[in-house]
Amino acid sequence: MSAEVEKNLKATVEYLSVEIGQRSYLDIDKLNASAGYIEDRLSSCGLKIRRQEFSYEGNTYYNIIGEKEGDEDEAALIIGAHYDTVIGTPGADDNASGVAGLLEIARLSMHMPSKRPLKFAAFCLEEPPHFRTSKMGSFVYAKSLKEQKAKVFGMISLEMIGFYTEKEGSQFYPLPFFRWFYPDKGNFIAFVGNPASKRFTKAMEKAFRNASDLPVESLNAPSVVPGVDFSDHSSFWKMGYHAFMITDTAFYRNPNYHASGDTADTLNYKNMAKLVTGLSKIICTI
Repeated sequence: MSAEVEKNLKATVEYLSVEIGQRSYLDIDKLNASAGYIEDRLSSCGLKIRRQEFSYEGNTYYNIIGEKEGDEDEAALIIGAHYDTVIGTPGADDNASGVAGLLEIARLSMHMPSKRPLKFAAFCLEEPPHFRTSKMGSFVYAKSLKEQKAKVFGMISLEMIGFYTEKEGSQFYPLPFFRWFYPDKGNFIAFVGNPASKRFTKAMEKAFRNASDLPVESLNAPSVVPGVDFSDHSSFWKMGYHAFMITDTAFYRNPNYHASGDTADTLNYKNMAKLVTGLSKIICTI
């Protein structure tokens, strides 16, 4: 199974970052092509698909949501990733890797019974100039859930999950003393949330450790720590939901962050496969 998962992850990253390429808010046709690809892939998993349309400066953008049914009495678990990029990058790690992970987790989870409803959401407009604003696709979606009084167990944001290295001193942190507690090699995946989401984050971390041999570290800290709120999970915090980000730590590790060098050949698909395989096991049981 691992070889198949790796193959699928790589195919998605290459399609988004090579065949489509830059997917900034200015590239409407490319964003629409990405949305169509994601919609087709989620639909092929047997999920119920919904397009959420929203506007910005006269243009129309889309969130794509695939829903898997579960016990209606249970609150839903949301797994999300953004498919747009900044200008000037093909966005392999940021964030074709997260979208690839989202699609593969959706595919794998369809073979397992779910305790609760699962929602797989692909967001647009995460990157600047919309970053950390109400214009983000994830904010639009989270706000709609709040307005509908939807029951949400928690949200997991897949934000750059493909870059790993065994090089000593390759891992950096927002504050110097973090090095006393965390590895100096960028060979792990990180679960990052706010203090209010600590119980949710820790429960998922514990379950993941039992499901995968990929090294994992976690942090729950306020937004004053740089990077803690740098993805779609922060939109859900604003609506009062528990949420955290799964990340390779982005610019604290990946030298290609927001640059033209963020290409498909720089990613570690074996570790990505370990991550998504482990996550697919635990999201159906949590």
